[in-house]
Amino acid sequence: MMGLGDIADDAQHRVLEAQFRAADSVALLRHVMNLLGLIFVWQVFAHCCSPILLGGWSIALIGSMVMGLWLDRSRRRADNVGLAARDLRRHGIGALALGLSWAACMMIVAHAGETEEMVALWTLVSCIMVCGAISYAATPLAAIVFLLPCIAGLCAMFGDGLQMPLHALATSYALSLLAGCLIYARTFARQHSSTAELAEKTEVVSLLLREYEEGGSDWLWQTDAMRRINGASRRFAETMGLTPDQLEGAPLVQILAGSAWESGRFAAGLHSLADHLKRRESFSNLVLPVGVSGKTRWWELSASPRYDDNGVFQGFRGVASDVTVQRESADKIAQLARFDPLTGLPNRSHLREVLDQAVAAAGGRKPGCAFLMVDLDRFKSINDTLGHQIGDKLLSEVARRLRRACRGQEFCGRIGGDEFAVVIPAAPDGHAIAQLADTIIALLSATYQIDGHSLYIGASIGSAQSPTDGRDSEALIRSADLALYRAKDDGGGVHRAYEPQLHAKAEERRLLELALREALEKEQMHVLYQPVVEADSGRVVGFEALARWTHPEMGPISPAKFVPVAEEARLIAPIGEWVLRTACAQAVHWPDDVRVAVNVSAEQLTHPSFVATVVSALAQSGLDARRLELEVTESVFMSEDAGALRVLDQLLGLGIQLSLDDFGTGYSSLGYLSRTRFTTIKIDRSFVVGASKGVAESLAIIRAVVTLAESLGMATTAEGVENDTELAMVRALGCKKVQGYYFGRPMSAQDADALFPMVPERLIA
Repeated sequence: MMGLGDIADDAQHRVLEAQFRAADSVALLRHVMNLLGLIFVWQVFAHCCSPILLGGWSIALIGSMVMGLWLDRSRRRADNVGLAARDLRRHGIGALALGLSWAACMMIVAHAGETEEMVALWTLVSCIMVCGAISYAATPLAAIVFLLPCIAGLCAMFGDGLQMPLHALATSYALSLLAGCLIYARTFARQHSSTAELAEKTEVVSLLLREYEEGGSDWLWQTDAMRRINGASRRFAETMGLTPDQLEGAPLVQILAGSAWESGRFAAGLHSLADHLKRRESFSNLVLPVGVSGKTRWWELSASPRYDDNGVFQGFRGVASDVTVQRESADKIAQLARFDPLTGLPNRSHLREVLDQAVAAAGGRKPGCAFLMVDLDRFKSINDTLGHQIGDKLLSEVARRLRRACRGQEFCGRIGGDEFAVVIPAAPDGHAIAQLADTIIALLSATYQIDGHSLYIGASIGSAQSPTDGRDSEALIRSADLALYRAKDDGGGVHRAYEPQLHAKAEERRLLELALREALEKEQMHVLYQPVVEADSGRVVGFEALARWTHPEMGPISPAKFVPVAEEARLIAPIGEWVLRTACAQAVHWPDDVRVAVNVSAEQLTHPSFVATVVSALAQSGLDARRLELEVTESVFMSEDAGALRVLDQLLGLGIQLSLDDFGTGYSSLGYLSRTRFTTIKIDRSFVVGASKGVAESLAIIRAVVTLAESLGMATTAEGVENDTELAMVRALGCKKVQGYYFGRPMSAQDADALFPMVPERLIA
């Protein structure tokens, strides 16, 4: 590879040829980059460097390029025939000349220009080094002698003691390029050495295969007119484990039947062979089992009848081969095509075949067949925490339990992942289906002991029955899936049968999703702003941005209806980004002390580009980061991944305010408040209503939240204040800010602008 020793064998010579092919393929890139660098130096440094020095350097650079071209062309003119180690050394001479030329350039112009020129010089040098590293990567000697002078030239560029960190950084960069070249060269050598060895082995294998074909891997056989073996070959006899004398004169069918001859239970292939022999007709590729030394082998036979010159039948002559390996491989492939390799249960396609047959057999009769979809509860958490190996063992145990539950005519299988299914060819009634489903849930929910772990999962089941819930397998699967979806919504661990309204709800949701996607494309959505005021003075201190959707045909659609659809359809992120950008652009028109609050979903926080999106929205709108408040709910902390916390810390670092929405209604934990510096805690309207009615629990919760927020330096916002009683109550309890219909319903951007500079009397009251 380095060219410092002689080429020892043909494999090394092939590697050498590959090196030069790789180097020649990118040589043009190197020459073009050098010419562009020459032009760049004249453009940038001609005003501050001696023309004589630049001219001399230019001649040296062009001379180095011409020398490299001459050396490479003389080698290529001979079609790389007779390459030797000296050609690598010649190639390195051209690289050394180029490296010295650029080192000289750095010494000439290093201290001639200002800071901007030095930045330009470093940019050019780094490009030249990268281009050189790429073009000489396959020839490590050339890469070394090119990069080392460039590294030496860096001393001149950053010779000032104050530039020592830059010098160290630049040198590290150049050494990294050199190390990368050496690593690539080693990988290149190994790869092409392996290729050369593989080519030699291929030639040896081809020679052996030719000898094997000449020797013959098959064997010939023939019978007389009475279908008895005659002229038995030695290979035929060895394959049968007999001698040629033992085969001579024996009936062919009897020999092939082996021990089955006495019982008369012949394989179908043997019956077919006997029929062909009896009818005296040719056959080919007839595969049948043959008993040899107590083991079953698979043979493939082909033969044609023989006739003498007078047309008298003489028997058969044919060829046979042992195809046991191919047959076993085909059986394994068929097994894999129809059965799940992990659990051994029938797979999705096999289940579909059985369901198709059951539907066809049942016809339109009532009751018909039934289909159950089984989904494991909490399996993903086990798979994520304990690993896929434990998860696979758990699935295998689930499969064994499912088989125990389906001891009758039921047919169970695995659809994929943690989903299983059961086909009941003749389901007596819905009660029997429910009983089987409850049995399966009970079995699958019992404790699992796997590798010392006690595991607990559950199962949810959705069922559908023909012909009521579907007249074909596709409809039954869809109906069972909808029923399973309903079981999951009901908390899991239960069985739900299909009901017609499930399809209607699914269709409604599908149409709503399509309409929502269209709304995003056609900008049918808009943003309303609900005021947030100081509890004591009633002064507007901010607005909460709320997405609203008015469909041209369906009219206004509630957020409670379209937000869950957006979350499930993965549309919440684009909607949230649009609301963020719209709200920031609007808030710029408000006074500097008025904030805008935007709700952020857990999906947005886990997206890698969310922080960049927020920064972009602030930059495009010109809004001060301190005037943006992002509202999150406690659900973002439920994931084991700490990514959401890291994103929140980055947002806080930008100066953005954070608000914890609906505190106390979900998975409340003081740990959330200790891990993230929230600006505001929002108290849900349900507590406000309860406290206004004198409910002790609600009053206690609000007092506790206010006290907690004050101790942590946070503000509190009471949501949903709608009358004087509620306002007086939250003021008395110490809430700093208030939001609700009492101070204003969600309003358009124009109405929000109208609140300034003078606040309406109602807000001042």
